[in-house]
Amino acid sequence: MVRKLIRNRPEPEIFTLDCPTQQVLDIIGNKWSVIIIYCLAYQTRRYKQLERKIEGISQKVLTQTLRKLEQNGLVKRKVYPAVPAQVEYSLTPLGETLVEPLSLLAEWSEQNVSKIN
Repeated sequence: MVRKLIRNRPEPEIFTLDCPTQQVLDIIGNKWSVIIIYCLAYQTRRYKQLERKIEGISQKVLTQTLRKLEQNGLVKRKVYPAVPAQVEYSLTPLGETLVEPLSLLAEWSEQNVSKIN
């Protein structure tokens, strides 16, 4: 079945360092990036909302991951002038294009996690 899916596609050059797939996986290929993107797919959230929603993530890792996603154009950070400053995070249009593939991954995970544990 897998071969039928890829039969008419050339084999990607995923084995080279400059491969687009490797470059993207370097950005989103960790569990926190995927979880943050998936979380923001549902709604815009403030930092503390993300921190409360995503179990097990430290403040340091959340901050670093949000910065990396923002720098790469996947997440938008909006600061509202207030004291203290209010910051909201949302997906950019580019980030939104990742939602469908990540939804498929989440669906596959739910169906198959018991088979790989």
